[in-house]
Amino acid sequence: MSSSSEPTGQPAWAAVPADWPRTEAEATAVQERLRGGVDASSAAILPGDPGLMVGVDVAYDDERDLVAAAAVALDARGLARVAQATAVGRVSFPYVPGLLAFREIPTVLAALDRLGHTPDLVVCDGYGLAHPRRFGLASHLGVITGLPTIGVAKSPFVFRHDSPGPRRGDASPLWDGTQEVGRALRTQPGVKPVFVSVGHRMTLDVACAHALHLSPRYRLPETTRAADAACRRALAALAREHG
Repeated sequence: MSSSSEPTGQPAWAAVPADWPRTEAEATAVQERLRGGVDASSAAILPGDPGLMVGVDVAYDDERDLVAAAAVALDARGLARVAQATAVGRVSFPYVPGLLAFREIPTVLAALDRLGHTPDLVVCDGYGLAHPRRFGLASHLGVITGLPTIGVAKSPFVFRHDSPGPRRGDASPLWDGTQEVGRALRTQPGVKPVFVSVGHRMTLDVACAHALHLSPRYRLPETTRAADAACRRALAALAREHG
């Protein structure tokens, strides 16, 4: 697979849809309406299958009320970078825990659209079903795009869990009452776990297997590491341009 660089010029600007929720009540209603569309019973792609693993992440410029999103595509087998794209937009929703997807999705969609490749899996730095309403960013993005998605978060949000064993691949459930909503997964020995949950068109077992496959050397998946660096570079370039 040939390599491709980020589109030239400044990051694309993301437009917020006219009907995008503006209040907490409106956003909660959207989550309640869409969450029934999540498919957590089948896996659209397995680790080792050919395809494109796309990491998405965002960074904020709070002073100017901007959010930058990046989408970085890696070859599924060798994890070589294939393409990347960024977008910048106005923050489209106030900060409300449990509703962060509404701040980020318009700009993430703009970056994915600019990528020029269809992902076989999207890896989000955040949650899917491990969410109070079972509809975090990974699930929301998956349902509205139809793409397979998983969430790989750095912290467990509000759910209880036991510490997984010390070895790479050790895992323990994230519990909401008696329901397993995700897993704490040790991707490297002797480092803190990550927190994996289903987004869409994926099972939890396979989501964890993808997270391990994408993390051969570091705690975080290579998709997340690449997208995090790209969105931060986009914000830095914008800051330099506007002084």
